[in-house]
Amino acid sequence: ALERGCIGVSYGIRYEPGMDMEELLRTAEGCRKSGKMVAAHIRDDAAYVFDAAREFLDAGAELGVALQLSHIGSMAGFGQMRAFLELVDEYRTRGVKVSCDCYPYDAFSTGIGSATYDEGWRERYGCDYDAVELCEGEYKGVRCTEEIFRKVRSEHPRGITVCHVMRQDEVDLAYQHPGVMVASDSTLNCGQGHPRACGCFPRVLSRYVKAGVLSMDEAVARMTAMPAGQLGLKNKGSLQPGMDADIVVFDPETIEDRATFESPLTPPDGIDWVLVGGVPALQDGRILEYKAGSSVRG
Repeated sequence: ALERGCIGVSYGIRYEPGMDMEELLRTAEGCRKSGKMVAAHIRDDAAYVFDAAREFLDAGAELGVALQLSHIGSMAGFGQMRAFLELVDEYRTRGVKVSCDCYPYDAFSTGIGSATYDEGWRERYGCDYDAVELCEGEYKGVRCTEEIFRKVRSEHPRGITVCHVMRQDEVDLAYQHPGVMVASDSTLNCGQGHPRACGCFPRVLSRYVKAGVLSMDEAVARMTAMPAGQLGLKNKGSLQPGMDADIVVFDPETIEDRATFESPLTPPDGIDWVLVGGVPALQDGRILEYKAGSSVRG
């Protein structure tokens, strides 16, 4: 698959608890000769995030490949962020090519039947069942009780949840680090899910640029040039002649996310145009073309 154009290998180690280091190294081996990226939702989070990070970083050091630590807000956003970023920097000084991404919210989202909610999750996050909000089905918008949680997990394990357990100040701290780019980590099911799917990038521009945490140049680079560089996409990420014409035209004064946990599909304010491959795909919040662009190959 890598030889045919896939741009890397991505793992959900947390979601496949049986994966060990040997399996990780063997399945990522193809990225060594192709120079492509390996990304992962690492094995554990909160107080257990450090051993999980070292496992992945050690694999990257052994393979000599570029690494991406996925959505670090939901991995280390519980009081561990500063030490976590220091650990990443330590490996970077040792020559490991590693970067991180983050979405700007203090709640994560996953299926209620996933390993994230295996026994011990409340102790790990220091919360109770009511931290879990159900995003679809009979209990849409309801915070769980133990009875509701066990019922839905048993009967509808693929049901999407939002878990309100991260610290916003920890997420904010992640964006102060120059090696952290923006990624939504979004998934929707029939229009239900987390507001990050529609609000992630406008929220960064509104929350961090307007507050002076990031300059506009920094914020845009973390959404465009940094991801393109990490993925080795030579025709993406800037407005230079000859690049793919993937362009967002927005008003820096009015850009703001409007998606909420109650209404996750609400579009943002302040985006005038979106062009994909030079084709106008959106104007003033109205979709003009659903099929602009094409799948990306390395």
